[in-house]
Amino acid sequence: MAKTEQEITSFGLIGRNISYSFSKAYFNNKFTSMNLVNCSYENFDLSKIEEFPALIKRHNTLKGLNVTIPYKEAIIPYLDSLNKKAERIGAVNTIKFTKDGLKGYNTDVYGFKKSFQPFLKKWHNKALILGTGGASKAVAFVLKELGISFKYVSRNPTGDQIGYTELNKKIIRSHNVIINCTPLGTFPDTEAKPNIPYEFLTSNHLLFDLIYNPVKTAFLLSGERKGAIICNGAKMLELQAEKAWRIWNS
Repeated sequence: MAKTEQEITSFGLIGRNISYSFSKAYFNNKFTSMNLVNCSYENFDLSKIEEFPALIKRHNTLKGLNVTIPYKEAIIPYLDSLNKKAERIGAVNTIKFTKDGLKGYNTDVYGFKKSFQPFLKKWHNKALILGTGGASKAVAFVLKELGISFKYVSRNPTGDQIGYTELNKKIIRSHNVIINCTPLGTFPDTEAKPNIPYEFLTSNHLLFDLIYNPVKTAFLLSGERKGAIICNGAKMLELQAEKAWRIWNS
């Protein structure tokens, strides 16, 4: 029997330039494996966040959305409520369509913590967070929970953030966890990487990249050459996706 409009339950991802994203294939494969023939997942590529209200008017079968770069913070004014954790973080990557409107959640925290913790050693007590966007807020939230002090590194530092040009041997050696929350190095621009002094990395460092495509970014490869522990964002992405699925169906 063919699907009817009423039978379809839709999910999707909003972001910009997201054709590379893992989410569409991941969820559609999940629906196939679970025999959920009336569920679908689409990418919604928005050139600006102001296109969001028109999007949800056009797609009246939507039950849930994921949110990615660069809209994890910009989406918040368009939501009716926030989960307490998302409110504390100040960033949303999951939206649930409820009878009371659109509710925002953050499952990045769950995904990052679960994928990051197994790599920690006792000396991993100070971190640099590269980038200051929505994903970095979830990372900072987890570092606080784990008692790891951190500094934000930004191209345009404000407050107590530091600029890339300020990074030197002393800072790199004293911060033995470095987490890339920027999109630099994402396919297809795989040669790009954050501008940090990689020559000062050691085997005591842990480099975590939220990017998952390619498997080893230029950032991670540079750390690996220095003997650092490295991890990409693939497991984090899978964990946050499963958490989002549970939220949509709760």
